[in-house]
Amino acid sequence: MDAFPDFRALHGVIGAGGGKWANVSGTASEKKSDRRTRVTVLVALAANLVIAVAKAVGGLVAASPALLSEAAHSVADSLNEVFLLAALRRSRRPADARHPFGYGKERFFWSLLAAVGIFVMGGCFSFFQGVEALHSGAEEELSGYVAGLIVLGVAFLAEGASLLRALHQVRRQGGTQGMRDPALRTVVAEDGTAVLGVTLAMIGMVLHMVTGQVVWEASASLAIGALLVFVAYRLGRDARDQLIGEAADPEASGRIKALLDAQPEIDSVEALFTMKTGLDSTLVAARIDLMPGMDSERVEEVCVRIKRSIARTVPEAGQIFLDVTDRPAEEAHESPAATGERGGA
Repeated sequence: MDAFPDFRALHGVIGAGGGKWANVSGTASEKKSDRRTRVTVLVALAANLVIAVAKAVGGLVAASPALLSEAAHSVADSLNEVFLLAALRRSRRPADARHPFGYGKERFFWSLLAAVGIFVMGGCFSFFQGVEALHSGAEEELSGYVAGLIVLGVAFLAEGASLLRALHQVRRQGGTQGMRDPALRTVVAEDGTAVLGVTLAMIGMVLHMVTGQVVWEASASLAIGALLVFVAYRLGRDARDQLIGEAADPEASGRIKALLDAQPEIDSVEALFTMKTGLDSTLVAARIDLMPGMDSERVEEVCVRIKRSIARTVPEAGQIFLDVTDRPAEEAHESPAATGERGGA
């Protein structure tokens, strides 16, 4: 592969161009998807704000720990919806000199903050209310039970309507494919948890009313806390994986590898690296060994054609880099970087 004296300079040019070419398609559909997600988040925000006020007032009137736990849950959800709206707005900003790969990972960052909000404001407060109820042994008047159950019934209907809206969008966006969006995934998790949490609170309040034992309502509050902590952990783990650089789906990586192996000009594919840089964008970097005897102009033509083929095969490949190397495969695979010291884009 010593036939490419000027390949490094040439390779940097074609490496940058391929990403722009690949990002043209899908922009309109991505914006439309974002608009639908924004409406879903706004619906959830409106529902949670109204419900949070109702639960807080009802919880104070009824002195109900389970109802106050649900109020904290709704406040946390409302704050999280604000985070998700920020994610939708900021993640679609175009790339600039400071962030050459764009701002797609903002979506994952704000989703991580939403998970932290669920854990701290929802889960921890629910545990506190449950322990406090067990310690104080508070009693409620019949009017308090009735007011609390009415508030929870209204909350169940509102949260259920928001959940149905979110699930409808998930189906419109391809089911599991739609759940790739961390904003939509968070709304579904929040609303689903809210419906289950309201159900637990109602069961705890009814059992407290029937038996006179506060342990039932306190247990419901503790169960809500455990549920919120679990959901926060799952959402936070997914956001963490995406923030630190999650690879593309194995199926997409396999298609890219098969395409590279099928090119007659490529002698071998020494290494293939992928990383998600946003909801619908992936960075692709491949270290390849070309057939000997090609001049630099031929190398440019081959690389441009290969990069365009990858972009057609994997539309989410927003940035594509090819690194030509003549190193042995073992050495190439040991390298921690997608582009080595020789001819990286």
